[in-house]
Amino acid sequence: MSRSLTYLFMYLVSLLPDSTAPPTVRIVHSGLACNIEEERYSERVYTIREGETLELTCLVTGHPRPQIRWTKTAGSASDRFQDSSVFNETLRITNIQRHQGGRYYCKAENGLGSPAIKSIRVDVYYLDDPVVTVHQSIGEAKEQFYYERTVFLRCVANSNPPVRYSWRRGQEVLLQGSDKGVEIYEPFFTQGETKILKLKNLRPQDYANYSCIASVRNVCNIPDKMVSFRLSNKTASPSIKLLVDDPIVVNPGEAITLVCVTTGGEPAPSLTWVRSFGTLPEKTVLNGGTLTIPAITSDDAGTYSCIANNNVGNPAKKSTNIIVRALKKGRFWITPDPYHKDDNIQIGREVKISCQVEAVPSEELTFSWFKNGRPLRSSERMVITQTDPDVSPGTTNLDIIDLKFTDFGTYTCVASLKGGGISDISIDVNISSSTVPPNLTVPQEKSPLVTREGDTIELQCQVTGKPKPIILWSRADKEVAMPDGSMQMESYDGTLRIVNVSREMSGMYRCQTSQYNGFNVKPREALVQLIVQYPPAVEPAFLEIRQGQDRSVTMSCRVLRAYPIRVLTYEWRLGNKLLRTGQFDSQEYTEYPVKSLSNENYGVYNCSIINEAGAGRCSFLVTGKAYAPEFYYDTYNPVWQNRHRVYSYSLQWTQMNPDAVDRIVAYRLGIRQAGQQRWWEQEIKINGNIQKGELITYNLTELIKPEAYEVRLTPLTKFGEGDSTIRVIKYSGEFHCGFEDGNICLFTQDDTDNFDWTKQSTATRNTKYTPNTGPNADRSGSKEGFYMYIETSRPRLEGEKARLLSPVFSIAPKNPYGPTNTAYCFSFFYHMYGQHIGVLNVYLRLKGQTTIENPLWSSSGNKGQRWNEAHVNIYPITSFQLIFEGIRGPGIEGDIAIDDVSIAEGECAKQDLATKNSVDGAVGILVHIWLFPIIVLISILSPRR
Repeated sequence: MSRSLTYLFMYLVSLLPDSTAPPTVRIVHSGLACNIEEERYSERVYTIREGETLELTCLVTGHPRPQIRWTKTAGSASDRFQDSSVFNETLRITNIQRHQGGRYYCKAENGLGSPAIKSIRVDVYYLDDPVVTVHQSIGEAKEQFYYERTVFLRCVANSNPPVRYSWRRGQEVLLQGSDKGVEIYEPFFTQGETKILKLKNLRPQDYANYSCIASVRNVCNIPDKMVSFRLSNKTASPSIKLLVDDPIVVNPGEAITLVCVTTGGEPAPSLTWVRSFGTLPEKTVLNGGTLTIPAITSDDAGTYSCIANNNVGNPAKKSTNIIVRALKKGRFWITPDPYHKDDNIQIGREVKISCQVEAVPSEELTFSWFKNGRPLRSSERMVITQTDPDVSPGTTNLDIIDLKFTDFGTYTCVASLKGGGISDISIDVNISSSTVPPNLTVPQEKSPLVTREGDTIELQCQVTGKPKPIILWSRADKEVAMPDGSMQMESYDGTLRIVNVSREMSGMYRCQTSQYNGFNVKPREALVQLIVQYPPAVEPAFLEIRQGQDRSVTMSCRVLRAYPIRVLTYEWRLGNKLLRTGQFDSQEYTEYPVKSLSNENYGVYNCSIINEAGAGRCSFLVTGKAYAPEFYYDTYNPVWQNRHRVYSYSLQWTQMNPDAVDRIVAYRLGIRQAGQQRWWEQEIKINGNIQKGELITYNLTELIKPEAYEVRLTPLTKFGEGDSTIRVIKYSGEFHCGFEDGNICLFTQDDTDNFDWTKQSTATRNTKYTPNTGPNADRSGSKEGFYMYIETSRPRLEGEKARLLSPVFSIAPKNPYGPTNTAYCFSFFYHMYGQHIGVLNVYLRLKGQTTIENPLWSSSGNKGQRWNEAHVNIYPITSFQLIFEGIRGPGIEGDIAIDDVSIAEGECAKQDLATKNSVDGAVGILVHIWLFPIIVLISILSPRR
């Protein structure tokens, strides 16, 4: 690396006074598409086979370098991009699937003008295996197909594009009308997606092997697919039987086996098991028609169905319901005498104890009542009932009529399932003189409750009474969720604990008694106010201010919100140095000015705005650092070769906000070979002021082919180093121009000709264009892509010429010790369609003491509505230009176009020379013009800095 850079030669020139440009964008594909079509001049359709790799590239121009993003519509939500490729120029999807078809958008924006957006629709082609199903006519369904019955064979295959079907009986191709006993038709309601073969009044010869061939006509090289079905007098639809009960009630942990057997059907049906809701449990074991679930749980309960299918008639289906026993959520409540308004339990009045559980299956649920451990039976004063399951499922009641002192004690409700295997649920309820309804209070010091954001806080409601009910917490001031996301939270001790309190949790909270585990009376309520204090929220949290020396700057810190809002103070600091303090009155911001910046004034300024809860901070980085330069990526073909093993690169950039700080006096350029650690650095002096948008060029030479290099550029001012930017430069052995950029690759019009070549695209051409001549798309097939053409309408006259000059391609002096016959392949596409086509000539202009133009290639006459390609080997010995000369023919239908001009290192492939240049009279005139090894240097005649 160091050896080659020892001889590095660089020089600096200034280019365009303003190079900023809004983004443009164009989508190209990798060539893997089956077909590219145009729709309405605005959309391209990219057709690709399922399973192939989709590769779309978004070609952008614009400066600063536009940001690129790919998006997609007309697809499923699961197609949202999750990888970084969405922000790359190239979007690559391997193994593309049908659901990934749709419209893909490339969006480019750089802050100048509106974002540039282009789209391309991707159409994924596929063909699934066809399926044949067999049916009898309505009203004639039997287990077997007897004579004099009508049978329908239906063939279906999913595909894109729509599929075409054909039928065979054995080796015989069946066509409509070829057999009176056969009809082939597509029902109207299927819109051609299925093909039906109708066999009328079955005959002996109809019992045969039938084949359905599905075809998409070999698009994307998708082969036809075939399925066969053997129709016989034994063909029958499936029938099955389940060798299990319905329903099946089991205990958790048991293993359950479901057996499904076929009882009929020809051909032999296939058996599958499905679950009514969701998929089969992962632990399920399947063996033919047998399904086994080991260690079953409540989550495995549900309806399981066995389905038999042999594509004859309708599938057979049998189902059974698996019920897993369970008991959970035991609760109770006490209801005082409903005929009195008093909520207390009193001697001589009625009291009811209710007990509720959730039971599966509910019909197996049984309750037992005990008093002080002894069984209790229903009597005239102790009435035991079970509530209607439809009204209150799983509930039992004990009504005590005319409560006596001797009735005081502990009543126990025991819930169990008849099938056993499940632990009982036991609920104790104490009835005594101390059994009283609940009451809620909030301790005085617990409301309002003040806390700070981020703390943990406990809201308390004191509940008295016996038994103590469950307390329900909710928001009282607004319909929003509680901290756990629910609308209501339960507490068994009346305490609501909130972790990591946020400011949104401020407000009123309601606590109320529930009927569960307490009295079934009107709920008692209380309110708790929560006040969350938080430090001031301020803006900006961070702001970088770049300003040159001796200039002024003012920093402003604004309060957005804070609690409490009273007694807000502020302080300004530079580093640890206190600059100013104060207190807010009515204003919402504080400012700190610096009238004249010097080295002592640069640094980090912090403004702290303080209340009881803490401080909010605005930070300002005041610096004289210059902004980073922005590399110019639209430089047309900046790479060239000037000796056999080395190449040079035309590095171009603009300076972001050059007037924001002190004048940039130099750039520090660092360069290193990719993968190496050491940087080679050199300073580039700058004379005068850099203008906004000015394009600066710095040429790097003596770079080794084909290595890539990292380049780092850092602006320097009297303040010191500015921000750096880095890019990678790569060797390119090819010049290519598709005439897409604004400066048409630095091609120019010849001043000595009669008229000019015109940049054109089909989508933007004049609606009054001459028909029957000229291209209907660019070379790639895009109606939005550009090309160059000559317009031969009036006032042009026969024989007039239009000449288009390429950039000058320069080479170094000949090396006597190096190779002397390096070849270059010059190629381009041309379009010559119309009855009045004239002549297209190409010349090679060599630069020397005198300018020499050598005929290189020529073609004339109508070549048809298509693009043709030409390849010619060239061997120049000095700097050169290529000249395209279009000569008008005898009439207006004589437009000639060119596109995709390339110069590549090495001779053209022999097959290209043999095939491309022999199209309809195209002639390569020049055989050898010797060249010492070069590739392209675009000569730019601009004043140096």
